[in-house]
Amino acid sequence: MDLLRFITAGSVDDGKSTLIGRLLYDSKSVFQDQLEAIERAGQVNGQVNLALLTDGLKAEREQGITIDVAYKYFSTPKRKFIIADAPGHVQYTRNMVTGASNVDLAIILVDARKGVIEQTYRHSYIVSLLRIPYIVVCVNKMDLVEFSQNRFEEIKAEYLRFAAELGIKEIEFIPISALNGDNVVDPSQGMPWWKGNTLLGYLEEINIESDESKQETRFPVQYVIRPQTEEFHDYRGYAGQIRSGIFRRGDEISVLPSGLKSRIKSIDTHEGSVEEAFAPMSVTILLEDEIDIGRGDMIVLSGSPPIVSQDLEADICWMDTKALVPGNKYLLRQTTGSVKSAVREISFRIETQTHEKVEVSQLGLNEIGRIKIRTAKPIAFDKYSKNRGTGSFVLVDEGTNNTVGAGMISGS
Repeated sequence: MDLLRFITAGSVDDGKSTLIGRLLYDSKSVFQDQLEAIERAGQVNGQVNLALLTDGLKAEREQGITIDVAYKYFSTPKRKFIIADAPGHVQYTRNMVTGASNVDLAIILVDARKGVIEQTYRHSYIVSLLRIPYIVVCVNKMDLVEFSQNRFEEIKAEYLRFAAELGIKEIEFIPISALNGDNVVDPSQGMPWWKGNTLLGYLEEINIESDESKQETRFPVQYVIRPQTEEFHDYRGYAGQIRSGIFRRGDEISVLPSGLKSRIKSIDTHEGSVEEAFAPMSVTILLEDEIDIGRGDMIVLSGSPPIVSQDLEADICWMDTKALVPGNKYLLRQTTGSVKSAVREISFRIETQTHEKVEVSQLGLNEIGRIKIRTAKPIAFDKYSKNRGTGSFVLVDEGTNNTVGAGMISGS
């Protein structure tokens, strides 16, 4: 079975945790001891508080909010799933960015009574910024608006008006009631006008096309294997995970940032040698020539190189209480490499609700902006819009070893 990774996002009290709890409960993915524990914890409106299946922190339960990203795993006969439950508060934007960084689909919850609000704009913008290709807008709490089809259509039209400029590949709308289970796993009896799929049915059937194998070939070297044993005396292999594209034995390759060239002699896997390998396989590549390659270098097919530069421009979500100001120095970690870097300029801060670009002198906690960075030596990268794997990075404060920013490269 294939795997679908998705995130839920929405405003506080829109029902994200309850929705995930309902998916787990109605799909029979809750262990008996878990069910007994949340039953003992109390009920909501006479029903089991399903939100407790994801809100595990004591502070989350006391305040009735989600603070950190909670990951849940379940499967049906058709597909496996990993769910990331993201917090809705503005002050936890960094948590949402972390949770959404590697998902295939986002579920945006909208309260049927409130409609599209500022949090909806903000979360949808972050989803588009992270290039998540598919969105499901779940209009929740339909039971509180008497399952009104007109109200559902109003919210759908309002969302589509502002979403047109976000460039999202596909948007699906589903009316639900997470608390009662309407259109979550089972069809709703209260909405006979809805002829579409249930949420779980949609998640099971959507075709998430992986475009990694269609992208330009990228292989960041993670480790150099030199057994130096009698059996493998001259063995020199470059191990790692293929980020995108397909490599074949005999391909002419370039090593970046040095620009040295060679050909692929063989491709080894745990099961043995193969004629070709593709993302996201973990392999060891052997070359015909002995050239200087180390961790952080990137092997690519000759003729399709990424950008190699010391200067890059990127959108960044700032994750530290200490503000980002020009001149600050950080360790930049991208693919398997690390390099010292300095922030040259903050171009603007992005108002996620309005998409307005505001000139600022610094970026604070949970703010998103455009910056320019210079690295101590050239690195190989792609624009994030073309390759999420090689176009992303994190900034690390060397003094504290804390990750302080998550970046998406827009150019050089």
